Amino acid sequence: MGVKLPPIEKIHEAYSAIADGRVVLEDGKAEVSSSDFTKKYLVTWKENVYTSNDNASYWQGYLGYPILAVLMLQGKLSFDQEIAGYFQGINWKKLNTEYKNQFSEAVKKILTQFEADGLDCQKINAEINKVYHEIEGLEISTKRSSIRPPK
Repeated sequence: MGVKLPPIEKIHEAYSAIADGRVVLEDGKAEVSSSDFTKKYLVTWKENVYTSNDNASYWQGYLGYPILAVLMLQGKLSFDQEIAGYFQGINWKKLNTEYKNQFSEAVKKILTQFEADGLDCQKINAEINKVYHEIEGLEISTKRSSIRPPK
């Protein structure tokens, strides 16, 4: 099967979504709120086929953070509760706008602050890299959602 790999920074956003309680899992679907709570995305799955109407999944065809968060909560990707806590309350929408969707620059700003706060960024990066490699081995596929992304 295989999937189109997302920018690694989408894993950080998935951690935030879970830490902030923005993912509501139901049977075969999940509702995921954006970091500023202005949008709600719908993730659906049947067996190992996933759809989502977030912009990344819908327009770019890679796994956006809503699907990644669902896969973490389903146990298909690793999830470290301690590391997730570091990413609680981050307004990714504001950051990504500020950095013109240069996701690596937005994450760099956050990690620089974490280092200033005395957090172990090597541990964070090791976990993020582990999850990224797990994405490469996922036995899932994605389809384009029939629902357009919210405006």
